[in-house]
Amino acid sequence: MVRLRLLGPVELAVGDATVDVGPPQRRSVLAALAVDTGRPVGVDVLVSRVWGTDPPEGARRSLYAHITRIRHACDRMADTSSEAVRLTRRSDGYILQTDRQQVDVHRFRHLADRARDARVPASERAALLGEALGLWRGEPLSGLDGPWAEQMRRAWRREQVDATIEWARVQACLGAPAATIGPLSSLLDDFPLVEPLAEALMRALHDSGRDAEALQCYASMQRRLADELGTDPGLALRETHQAILRGNLPPSAPPQRPVPAPPRHPGQRRGTVPAQLPVAVRGFTGRQEELAHLDALLESAQPSTPVVISAVSGAAGVGKTTLAVHWAHRVREFFPDGQLYVNLRGFDPGGTVVDPLEAVRGFLDAFAVPAARIPPSLEAQAALYRSLLADRRVLIVLDNARDAEQVRPLLPGTPGCLALVTSRNRLTSLAAVEGARLLSVDVLSPDESRSLLADRLDARRIAAEPDAVTEIVARCAGLPLALAVLAARAAAEPRVPLATLADELRESGSRLDALDGGDSATQVRAVFSWSYAALSPAAQRLFRLLGLHAGPDVSAAAAASLAGVPPTRIRAPLAELTRTHLLTEHLPGRYASHDLLRAYAAELARTEDSDTDRRQATHRVLDHYLFSALHAQRLLGPPADPVLPSPAQPEVTPEQPADRERAMAWFTAEHPVLLAAVDQAGQEGFDRHVWQLAAALTPYHQRMVLWSDWAGTHMAGLAAARRTGDKAGEACAHRNIGNAESTLGRPAEARTHLERAANLYQQIGDRLGAAHTHLALGRVSTQQSRVAEGLQYSQQAVRGFRAAGDRAWQALALNNVGWDHVQLGEYRHAIDYCEQALALIGDTGHVSGEAHTWDTLGYAHHHLGEHSEAAACYEKAAALFHHIGDLYYEADILAHLGDTHFAARNPRDARDAWTRSLALFEKLEHRDTEALRARLEHHLHLDPSDTVLPERD
Repeated sequence: MVRLRLLGPVELAVGDATVDVGPPQRRSVLAALAVDTGRPVGVDVLVSRVWGTDPPEGARRSLYAHITRIRHACDRMADTSSEAVRLTRRSDGYILQTDRQQVDVHRFRHLADRARDARVPASERAALLGEALGLWRGEPLSGLDGPWAEQMRRAWRREQVDATIEWARVQACLGAPAATIGPLSSLLDDFPLVEPLAEALMRALHDSGRDAEALQCYASMQRRLADELGTDPGLALRETHQAILRGNLPPSAPPQRPVPAPPRHPGQRRGTVPAQLPVAVRGFTGRQEELAHLDALLESAQPSTPVVISAVSGAAGVGKTTLAVHWAHRVREFFPDGQLYVNLRGFDPGGTVVDPLEAVRGFLDAFAVPAARIPPSLEAQAALYRSLLADRRVLIVLDNARDAEQVRPLLPGTPGCLALVTSRNRLTSLAAVEGARLLSVDVLSPDESRSLLADRLDARRIAAEPDAVTEIVARCAGLPLALAVLAARAAAEPRVPLATLADELRESGSRLDALDGGDSATQVRAVFSWSYAALSPAAQRLFRLLGLHAGPDVSAAAAASLAGVPPTRIRAPLAELTRTHLLTEHLPGRYASHDLLRAYAAELARTEDSDTDRRQATHRVLDHYLFSALHAQRLLGPPADPVLPSPAQPEVTPEQPADRERAMAWFTAEHPVLLAAVDQAGQEGFDRHVWQLAAALTPYHQRMVLWSDWAGTHMAGLAAARRTGDKAGEACAHRNIGNAESTLGRPAEARTHLERAANLYQQIGDRLGAAHTHLALGRVSTQQSRVAEGLQYSQQAVRGFRAAGDRAWQALALNNVGWDHVQLGEYRHAIDYCEQALALIGDTGHVSGEAHTWDTLGYAHHHLGEHSEAAACYEKAAALFHHIGDLYYEADILAHLGDTHFAARNPRDARDAWTRSLALFEKLEHRDTEALRARLEHHLHLDPSDTVLPERD
């Protein structure tokens, strides 16, 4: 019998003999194929599994060589065994073809799943689980390196833990608890913080008459949880402990039936639990077969099974989103770690398709991942996102996807989660590669259509006019969107006979016959047309103008500027459009509509409004976003890009957030819209708006670590400025692209852009822009270890800001000069410049700049041996960073403060500062936390008599 073993060292065995697969890298390739036995695995997927997200040059050549050797080994086995293993190539990847039961991890899962069937007798269940656990030969994929192998190891070991606990329960039910004590104890040594393991061991010890050991097990677990996590045991473990103490622990019994994982006890949830599902549609009806199909997925979405993906496809307006959201609300209790949702806008008529990077970043924000922890690249962000999903049960709804490539970075990588994807396209690639279950959603049947109308209207009204209902159902073509719009109109006019509505629908349909493409998506325009005709003139105009709005949704304030009316006059038409289902208030104060409706609105705008009216409306809404963003930008601190736009159109009412927190909230809510506005401005000839919007967005992009958006918006701004010969815009774009490149760790590319910016600022005589550019060039020079050159640039920046009369930025430049002197070991000069900076910064409101200056002062005093002065400076810096909520720098400063106290022979104060720093870093889950934890924990155990100073990061 041929066996492929992954639950231990990777081996290929025939009978009792083991075939030499080759070096570790080849075993990695074999494992990467075996986990998807019977399914094609793409070359890119194989490369990422074996070499990670940054493969070396020549990785593909090595992959092909390894595949050739593996294929030869499989062919040799075919000569000695009737159970062949074949490795074949297809257009979509390589397939390892063999019986999945010959691969130990698949065999393990098969046996564990059979054992969960409540109809199987307990003795047979024990045998099945015993056989499954017997397949384990040690650490899975042992000897293989890389993030994918480690991810698989963690996931499979969790499955081993679950199966072992289940086996112990069944054995206890059969009266053989003593047999489980050894395996449970061994596994608890490997997973000392897994409470269900401790509970199972306590029960086994109690059932074997060893209560003292059971209580000692609890005490040890309690101590470990307190020491390592700072928490108490969970409810189940505490109740077991109390029951043993009282002598009334009930007998162990296996679960009665397999059920989807129930919600965890609230105390077991970790961190932020996102709840992003849109509001469920009222009056949902029909779709029983589709709901049953989705319900069947729940049994598959177990921690012991692969990731479950369902791809729901169907025509526009057929109700895919409604079905997905309705079902997601029905089952959300089975996903206690959260529900994620994103509208990918794959078929948005405005072309604002969501980039996977934007969607992944939105999910990371939903989990409240601190900006300091988020890496810049899509691959790294997707890896962080998948790491967050590991050990969690999360429902992910990916709505309105364009294709499989838009979806793949958003899929979870470990079992326990469920991804629900909707698309107009049938995503067969997801089925072939990721094993997605496909579900096609068709139009409603006539009976289902009548049921939908009956749910939203008076049933007696439906029964009284059967012929009219039949015609309405036929005219709506079974599309839920059309039926919903019609039902809203009928409900708003209860005295109007349904026959009258059917007549209107027939007449409007005949007027649109010339535009009818013969499919349901175009037939629905007839419903839209007479619903539009029934609107008030103000609502009609707003509906048309919303077809010109580029963003995925719109606020009431932006809608008012778009229409050129005061905000108080926009409420009535918005309410009217919402009542008639031509618009949805999907979030409080934010409105969106189906993309068919948006396309229809844009069509109306083209036919009923003049070119001048359309351009003026676009100009107004772009002004709204530009002036609102500039106001919000100023609340985040003195801007580096003081944009001077042309006066706003007179009918525009920009939004004015009241403080820093509200400004950040405004940017967060409007960010997708602002990115769309940048694109729209470029496409429609508002080139000055492009680079000025990019400049207004810069502080938000910097604070939220959105480096790609920072660079991308300014690349668009650069192209726009060049089209119009706007040297000020071109210089601003070059400088910001240079700053973004520097932040991304590409100083050479940064220097090229910054030098072009400096040349342009010199040409137009902009001293302030030149000073900002010199400041940036100073940082890049220091980044390239050219400190003396960096000092010269920083000094130029000081002179430029002084000449321009900008005190805040002059102070920041002086701090940079001070830091350059620190790098040169000239600490007294550094102190002089930092004190000048503090005297200038005063009431300018640049709290972050003041905090960084106190940090530089603390560092200089520390290295001069002036520890009390250094500690005082660090305390001030930490307090300021705490005040503005910058936890990363607060943690960093506290680490430096600990170093200073240690050097001053104040071990108690040092330990206090380091402990506070470590707590903040752990709260942030910063990507460098592990290294920082190791350094600080080392410091915490240093001997205070030690004269060696801990190094500063």
